[in-house]
Amino acid sequence: MNNFPDTIPVFPLSNFIIFPKTTVPLNIFEPRYIDMIDDSMKSNKLVGMIQPKTKGINSNTPELFKIGCLGKIISFKETEDGRYLIELKGLIRFKIIEEIKTDKTYRECKIDVNNFLEDLENKKQDIKFSDLEMIFKDLKNLFEKRGFIINWKALEKQSLDETINALAMASPFTLEEKQILLEAENLDIRKSKIAQILSTYTFDQYNNTTVQ
Repeated sequence: MNNFPDTIPVFPLSNFIIFPKTTVPLNIFEPRYIDMIDDSMKSNKLVGMIQPKTKGINSNTPELFKIGCLGKIISFKETEDGRYLIELKGLIRFKIIEEIKTDKTYRECKIDVNNFLEDLENKKQDIKFSDLEMIFKDLKNLFEKRGFIINWKALEKQSLDETINALAMASPFTLEEKQILLEAENLDIRKSKIAQILSTYTFDQYNNTTVQ
């Protein structure tokens, strides 16, 4: 048994993922999501982060991926211009069962977390930082080419799962690629998926270099 609610507010955010045991800052300014945070702060402080399948430029209700991550608001600040600056800590992944019809300005879904209970465990994975050296090298190259700045020394002081998940969250990968990483069953598979995705980027760069 778990103590998570079976119905949660969902925050569709394109090209953004959050993993269990990681924390991310969010700048909330849309009125419907201000409403969502207001309601969440009054109850269990839980919000479901989920990716839309498209950017949904012309739609307020884009189709959603089925797998997201439940986060808890651990820090909250209101700015003078009415925005909310929050920190969200990832708790456990979830699968959407169905969307709930409500009169609220934001979307709510019925969810199931039972396939992801391992997210709550603190067991050690048999992966060493030495296994990540090539991934780190390729990631650094990709991040630098895209203008991303990462504090790698600070990253390497984190636990292995925090490091891999932080890199997956911050990576300049596509919406679909980030979803693949979120849905990876465990850390070892996620590490392998990052390597697979990176190999397509480095291959493309090699082709571009040789063609020119």
